[in-house]
Amino acid sequence: MTTGRTDPAWASARLHVVTGKGGTGKTTVASALSLALASRPGHVLLSEVEGRQGISQTFDVPPLGTDETRIVRLPDGGEVVGLSVEPKAALLEYLHLFYKLGRAGRLLEKFGAIDFATTIAPGVRDVLLIGKIYEANRRRRDGRHKGDAAPVYDALVLDAPPTGRIGRFLSVNAEVADLARVGPIHSQAGAITRLLESDLTVVHLVTLLEEMPVQETLEAVDELHAKGLHPGAIVVNMVRDPLLDDMALDQARAGRLHKASIRAQLADAGLEATPALVDGLLEEARDHAQRIDLEREQLEMLEATGLPIVQLPALPGGVDSGSVRELADLLVPTFLPHVDEPAEIEDLEHLEEVEP
Repeated sequence: MTTGRTDPAWASARLHVVTGKGGTGKTTVASALSLALASRPGHVLLSEVEGRQGISQTFDVPPLGTDETRIVRLPDGGEVVGLSVEPKAALLEYLHLFYKLGRAGRLLEKFGAIDFATTIAPGVRDVLLIGKIYEANRRRRDGRHKGDAAPVYDALVLDAPPTGRIGRFLSVNAEVADLARVGPIHSQAGAITRLLESDLTVVHLVTLLEEMPVQETLEAVDELHAKGLHPGAIVVNMVRDPLLDDMALDQARAGRLHKASIRAQLADAGLEATPALVDGLLEEARDHAQRIDLEREQLEMLEATGLPIVQLPALPGGVDSGSVRELADLLVPTFLPHVDEPAEIEDLEHLEEVEP
């Protein structure tokens, strides 16, 4: 279910950054979003930057490496390519692409300079991670990074760091550009910043209807606006329908559920309706009503942002490649409003390294 406005200004965005508090299912949502965008049909790059191999676990495929690897192929030509961005490999590639230091870069690695740069130097790690996504966005089908040729990828989805780090992660290149006033580092950092602050990039936030995730989401929305970045949709994950209708919830909240009716239903189910059991059920019903009240209150706070709200159901069987497809179907109306039905997934286990 979608509420709020669907902003056409980001309906054609190329880079979709997905963030959320840990435990909200942001990797699952990023994976489902990549499938939804591939059903256009489209050629989509799904990247992760935290080294957790969440994408491979979600799609039940072997661990991803630093090579772009096809993980999903759709019958109509759409596909999802997976990538795990690793700082050391990204720095070596950066040195080769922009400074032609292929052999010298390997010497730097031998003497430990690469490890130093990617683990010690402040901000370098995030610069490199984002830089790899920037390069993939620019890459053309003729192998170049500029020109009239069509881009390799129609869309890119980034499974990004959690909401507590997302503002710094996406703005680090602006800080680097300020520090390096001139030269190639300044130019590169400035170009990445322009991409992230442009209409081509939107940041989607994944949350649960709980106080802490919602509060982090609201703070992240304010921070993104303050940094000149563009929030996209808020995805409320793992939503469960109320077990009672509104009238029963009112009664449960006030402790007025009919005990005789509960005893009769327990008897019909073959259970002994002891006073302790009936009182325990009444207490659980009251807790459930209070939980629904809290969730509705949190949802109202999210709706007050004016951003589109997409609600995804809790998956009783857990997350696997089939359930990710179900979630992708639910994302289509918001992210691809002109697509009636996404293409069916033909093979989720076909992996194939693709040409960079």
